[in-house]
Amino acid sequence: MAKRDYYEILGVDRNATKEEIKKAYRRLSKKYHPDLNKEEGAAEKFKEITEAYEVLSDDEKRRRYDQYGHADPSQGQGFAGFDDEVFGGFGGFGGFEDIFDAFFGGSTRRSGRNAPRKGADLQYTMTITFEEAVFGKETDIEIPREEDCLHCHGTGAKPGTRPDTCPYCHGTGQITSEQATPFGRIVNRRVCYHCNGTGQIIREKCATCHGTGRVKRRKKIHVKIPAGIDDGQQLRVAGQGERGVNGGPPGDLYIVFHVEPHEFFERRGNDIYCEMPITFVQAALGDEIEVPTLYGKVKIKIPPGTQSHTKFRLRGKGVPNVRGGGVGDQHVIVKIITPKKLTEKQKQLLREFAEISGETIDEQTKSFFDKVKKAFKGNS
Repeated sequence: MAKRDYYEILGVDRNATKEEIKKAYRRLSKKYHPDLNKEEGAAEKFKEITEAYEVLSDDEKRRRYDQYGHADPSQGQGFAGFDDEVFGGFGGFGGFEDIFDAFFGGSTRRSGRNAPRKGADLQYTMTITFEEAVFGKETDIEIPREEDCLHCHGTGAKPGTRPDTCPYCHGTGQITSEQATPFGRIVNRRVCYHCNGTGQIIREKCATCHGTGRVKRRKKIHVKIPAGIDDGQQLRVAGQGERGVNGGPPGDLYIVFHVEPHEFFERRGNDIYCEMPITFVQAALGDEIEVPTLYGKVKIKIPPGTQSHTKFRLRGKGVPNVRGGGVGDQHVIVKIITPKKLTEKQKQLLREFAEISGETIDEQTKSFFDKVKKAFKGNS
């Protein structure tokens, strides 16, 4: 059956302006739209009207249609002898089926919204303590995600009813049309707009999910946090995302970790750093002190003459590598604390120490006024 003339379909003259074509399309599309017109054949007329408007509203398409009619060679992308320069010897295609996909928007495969698709991935942020990040833990979390509606068992239809097979695409989710060209008849497949590519039409929708077949529900998931996880790192839990569409696989869940800072320890990679205060006497004479670690208390020796900010390393007292392969170290940085209040006896002993050491001490015991007065005398 030959295709009707596009101008005839819209009921306009061949010299009609773009505005006249647009007005004709609006009037006819409103009259034959499937949602407004339930008469038999209205959907096919609406499709015919839309196709005519798509061509005549485009200046280039209209020019070529006026020249070639429905046998427009541009729809073949200029099949200029099928030379290798255009198609690369068909090396880039899997055969004529793929050529039709690339140049005509059609496909013989299952495609569009009716094709199986992987479910969406989900992200969950978890806050854990410093110790939990170092040693790992097992815990349960609850995430909101879409699940099959229990009321309609995922069909989207009112209980006691079932979805109907789309009468326009016969359940395929695609509408097929044929077009005559100088090279033969070309099959073009598009997503069915009646069922949105699902292949089904729901006459009576489920009151719970409103026809979607899905509802938001909180899902409890058991999670194993690996030892050594760091702030900002994420853990992939396969298959715990949104469920797939049309039989596709579910998505994944990505847990992003936020590690709370520790009041004493600081983490740098797999190593841990901390500062330990020691007295002047301990630094000068040496001592043995206890240092806290994540694995318990450890004693370290402070050699005589230790300077402030000297660093000591405790091997294997750091963070386990999250991928395995060893444990970091703990670095202890000693800081000499100067006492702010001294007894007279302590002061006297320090004066004697300074005298023996040959040091001159100005204890700055004079008042601020005495210091200023002395400074002026020195400058006179």
